[in-house]
Amino acid sequence: MADTDPRPVLAPILGDQLTRTLASLRGRTKDDTVILMMEVWDEATYVRHHKQKIVLIFSAMRHFAAELRDAGWTVDYVRLTDADNSGSFTGEVARAMERHDCSAIHVVEAGEWRVQQQIEEWAGRFDCAVEILEDDRFLCSIGNFREWAEDRDTLRMENFYREMRRKTGLLMDGGKPVGDAWNFDHDNRESPRDDMDPPERPKFEPDEITRDCIELVEDKFGDHFGSLENFRWPVTRDQAEKAADAFFAVRLTKFGPYQDAMVHGQDDLYHSMLSTSLNLGLLDPLELCERAAKAYADGEAPINSVEGFIRQIIGWREYVRGFYWYHMPHLERANALNAQRGLPEFYWTGETDMRCMADCVRSTRDNAHAHHIQRLMVLGNFALLAGVNPREVQDWYLVVYADAYEWVELPNVAAMILYADGGKLASKPYAASGNYINKMSDYCRKCTYSVSKKTGEGACPFNALYWHFMDRHRERLENNNRVARVYQNWDRMGEERQAEYLESAEAFLDTLTPADRGWARSE
Repeated sequence: MADTDPRPVLAPILGDQLTRTLASLRGRTKDDTVILMMEVWDEATYVRHHKQKIVLIFSAMRHFAAELRDAGWTVDYVRLTDADNSGSFTGEVARAMERHDCSAIHVVEAGEWRVQQQIEEWAGRFDCAVEILEDDRFLCSIGNFREWAEDRDTLRMENFYREMRRKTGLLMDGGKPVGDAWNFDHDNRESPRDDMDPPERPKFEPDEITRDCIELVEDKFGDHFGSLENFRWPVTRDQAEKAADAFFAVRLTKFGPYQDAMVHGQDDLYHSMLSTSLNLGLLDPLELCERAAKAYADGEAPINSVEGFIRQIIGWREYVRGFYWYHMPHLERANALNAQRGLPEFYWTGETDMRCMADCVRSTRDNAHAHHIQRLMVLGNFALLAGVNPREVQDWYLVVYADAYEWVELPNVAAMILYADGGKLASKPYAASGNYINKMSDYCRKCTYSVSKKTGEGACPFNALYWHFMDRHRERLENNNRVARVYQNWDRMGEERQAEYLESAEAFLDTLTPADRGWARSE
């Protein structure tokens, strides 16, 4: 029998669900649905997010609410400063249920574990049906990833990626990959050139809505990390599409070769800068991948750039999301290497003579962004080598990057960067000496430290820290076939040279000042 309840359905939309085709809106009509959007204190402060991150999310939410209203939807929008704002999702759903006397709640599953736990309690709290819908904006559901993972001894992204290529048909020629290779990493490791002149990415001047959000954040979160001076992120689907247009038009061709390159003062290079829009829901991941594949098919971009871009989205992005849900909540407490050092103060201040670290922190502070190799092989590599406590590193990454949500941040930091999961995600720790940074950047040229000097005063700290890390974790790592040769080299050095490395590393570690935890969390 047809449902004759005249009361509307409440459809809460979270801040990273800004998609017109969201599952909770499909099949609904504008006459039988109240959309609830909420700016709540809990979400703005569970960690002390970068100022640009809060502005980005609030502004994108407000723009999206305006678009929905213009399209005829009823939108109940709760602002952070509303007098009766309860400060939590659950509290605001309760207030909305009273205001609108809704018959049911339809909500798309949350991206983060802690929010999903709140949503799953709603059925017991509210006297109505609560339907939690799958977030089908992802190409691999949580359930499908679990099915893929359960019978495997190791969960390697490469295996997952190949299945996603077959599933989507992207860059496939029948049952074979286009170009007779699944990836073209060997073509994507070019060092930066002196004559590189990457085009500036599109930057969007704040409109009245965004300016209001900037004023709000300066007022309420003025002591949070970061600067708002350079806020130019896309905050609407139209702006996000313009940013994508610019990437495909002028940067995709060189994205592949230089995706691992780092240049002092050059914050964007040839990267897409689309992750904030993807993670907010303003762009569709499959549409972007299909557009990249068409660029290759039309002869507008080389295979190595196109495949590298597609792999980041249907490979890595989908994989870490599945990995997150498969290993939560244990992943957030993982510390396989027993790393206990406090996060150094210079992660917040940028005040260090290591030119690479200072530049990456500067870009992070000014832009709420650093590209993936800066995050992995400079900022992350240092934290790994120095043995920084995973929870402190996780909180830092979650705070400082505008595209950071726990589902994507936690696997990347705990498992990929810090090896805290003991190798469930990565086959080896991504540890490197100063040689890697020197090869892939221009940072070392004018650095106070000498990358060619291995130990002692003036030596690049990454050199001694690398061997210190390898030595203290030998028992765990020496039987790893991807690391075994490192220990052969270590043993050939002899005890005197080994002692020089260890003493040099320890002397440097003694200079590190741990940051106050209040930078990241208020408790």
